[in-house]
Amino acid sequence: MALLLDVYGLLSVILSGFLLTAQSLTLGGIVFLAIVATPLADEIGTATISRCRWLAQASAAAVILVTAVSLVSEVAVLVDALDLSFMKGLSAAFVIAGLVEIAGAAAIVILLRPGRRPPHALLALAAIVVLGAAIATSHAIAHPDDRTLLAVATALHRLCAGTWIGGIPYFLIALAACRDGAARRKVGKRFSQLAMVSVAVIVATGLTMSVFYIGSFAAFYGTAYGIMVGAKVLLLALLLLLGGMNFLTVERLRRSPDTPVLPMRRFAEVEIGIGITVLFVAASITSLPPAADLTNDRVTLTDYAERLTPHWPSFSSPDQSSLAISVLQAQLDGQAQLGQAAPTAFVPGAGIAPPRNAANIAWSEYNHHWAGIFVLAIGLLTLAERTGRGNWARNWPLLFVPLAIFLAYRDSIEAGLVNDISFLALLRDAEYVQHLFFYVLIAAFGFFEWAVRTGRLRSPRAALLFPILTAVASAGLLTHAHAIANVRDLLLIEITHVPLAILGIMVAWSRWLELRLDPAEGRLAAWVWPPCMLLVAILLLAYREV
Repeated sequence: MALLLDVYGLLSVILSGFLLTAQSLTLGGIVFLAIVATPLADEIGTATISRCRWLAQASAAAVILVTAVSLVSEVAVLVDALDLSFMKGLSAAFVIAGLVEIAGAAAIVILLRPGRRPPHALLALAAIVVLGAAIATSHAIAHPDDRTLLAVATALHRLCAGTWIGGIPYFLIALAACRDGAARRKVGKRFSQLAMVSVAVIVATGLTMSVFYIGSFAAFYGTAYGIMVGAKVLLLALLLLLGGMNFLTVERLRRSPDTPVLPMRRFAEVEIGIGITVLFVAASITSLPPAADLTNDRVTLTDYAERLTPHWPSFSSPDQSSLAISVLQAQLDGQAQLGQAAPTAFVPGAGIAPPRNAANIAWSEYNHHWAGIFVLAIGLLTLAERTGRGNWARNWPLLFVPLAIFLAYRDSIEAGLVNDISFLALLRDAEYVQHLFFYVLIAAFGFFEWAVRTGRLRSPRAALLFPILTAVASAGLLTHAHAIANVRDLLLIEITHVPLAILGIMVAWSRWLELRLDPAEGRLAAWVWPPCMLLVAILLLAYREV
């Protein structure tokens, strides 16, 4: 059970992210069916409406599954932490809310069965039940003041996020089924209007909640909650840029029905990817206490200035024996009585963060700085390949493989692999597993991208693995948490991860557009992501923890 407590923070964010995604697809599907698909049935056809219903039904089923898994894990943690009986744990308010949400989602699954044409009023009622149950466990209900206002704002915020982000897959299904330019114009116009209203409500409700949950500029930049809201705003800006480009395409369709819609479809695909990342960021935000409630231990502008002041990167690593676990183990060995074995300095998965000292900080900085050298070389080689003058430069993705091996080895040593802690035991350490997951992704997309660029893999789908895995790794970096007891140190480390994650997302989706658009249209996107790689390298070289 200690292991569950150790990983629960990350597990809860992941489950919340999947749940928000499933909820958004469910709500977005119901709204799309009522406002776009059904009124334009002649333009998109009944088969398309059936596909939209199937996706909404599958999304509601996902809500049931993820909610059930979340309830089981949350009850297990509650029962163990408070030493309650299992039946007592089942009576908790969040369990009741979860069961109501499952009931609402089950009603949607039943109503959307094939061969049925359910009244939109019943679907809307079931959607309101799902949304209301989700709000019942939000920050709004826990807030001591203005609870009703915040609950309404939160409900509208989630509903409109689902209508916009969750509605995009249905829009792509409908757009693909349109038989002519006139039908595409009608579908595009109707969904664009729906999206614009949703965006306006999202911005208004977001500002309202920020007033209560953040409260001041100092709380915005001085707390993890505020920083994550800032990351969400940046991603929202990217979504608005893509949405604006699609709106221009819809306007061109109005003037000329023969306007190509391929760019609109590709931009919508990117909107889905970034939108899902936004939902996972929102899940991370819900796991944090509101910034307004954290009046102590905030990071100040002076702290930022000291931490972000550029320093020459360090390429000198401390000795392994000076790391905290090794030092503590040596002390315990020295204190052990003759003939008795000393206790282990660190037990992964025991619910206690591993010890850290100045050597660990220097060790981490060394890792980041050498990673910066690797990424700098990769960025320069991508630009060399882009010029067409260096065919040999196309092998640049292979550099990701030794980078991943180097970082995995260094992390394993720091985590205590040489201190009689086995690799299987290290897999009980939540932070170590998170890092290992990133390294596997780095090696995987490096290998596949190299195989694509050298012609060893010719499938167009294989080329998409690089942007997809980069997007997953970047999203994981935004929701990644370090096991550090000092909140100030945690935030000062996380602030360096946010720009890395945002740049990673730009690398991923600009590469996606390069691959998915026609060569002439994707030329601009092809010049976006290599400079982003260079910026990532600069941030890694400038990385500091003190």
